[in-house]
Amino acid sequence: MTTAVIVIDMIKDFVTGKFENERAERIIPHVKELLMSARSQNVPVIYVSDSHPEEDNEFSIWGPHAVSGTEGSEVIPELEPKNSDYTLEKQKYSAFYGTELESLLKKLDVDELVLSGVLTHICIQHTAADAFYRGYDVIIPRGCVEDLSDDRNEESFEFMKENYGARIVDFKDLVGEW
Repeated sequence: MTTAVIVIDMIKDFVTGKFENERAERIIPHVKELLMSARSQNVPVIYVSDSHPEEDNEFSIWGPHAVSGTEGSEVIPELEPKNSDYTLEKQKYSAFYGTELESLLKKLDVDELVLSGVLTHICIQHTAADAFYRGYDVIIPRGCVEDLSDDRNEESFEFMKENYGARIVDFKDLVGEW
C-alpha cells in the first residue's frame, strides 16, 4: 500500500479565528507528530484547505469564512506546509470535490489515505465518503481529527467505520507503524 496523509482545514478561521475551536487546538501537537513521522518515511503530505470566493453559496449556512486570499484561509503557523508537501484549495466539504486531489493521488500512486483535521462530522466524513467511492482505503487517527463534541466525534467515527470501512486507530499506533 502507498499511503498519503491529508490535512483538512487546519486553517486560522477554523482553529483560532472566526470559528475558534479549542478542541481543534488540542490536536495540533498530534497532527504535527503525525506529519513529522510521515515526512521521515517519505509519506506524501497533502493539505486541502477551505478557500472560498467572496460570494460563496456556503455562506448562507455558515456565514463568510476562509475567504480566498485572507488570513483566515491560511494554514495555522504550527502546521505550516513544508516545501515537500502539496497544497490544494477547496470550496466544498469534501477534499475531492472540485480539486485536483484525485489526479495528485493517482500521480503519487496512492491507495490509502490518512485523514486528519477538522471537523470530523463534516469535512473529514465527506472526504472519507468520496475516498471510499473512489476505492481508497481510509484511516482516521484518533487524536488527529476533532469536532465540536466527543459525541459528534464518536458518532462520525462509527458512521465512517460502518459505511466506508474506515479504520479508526490511535495516532500513536499509526505513527508506530511507519
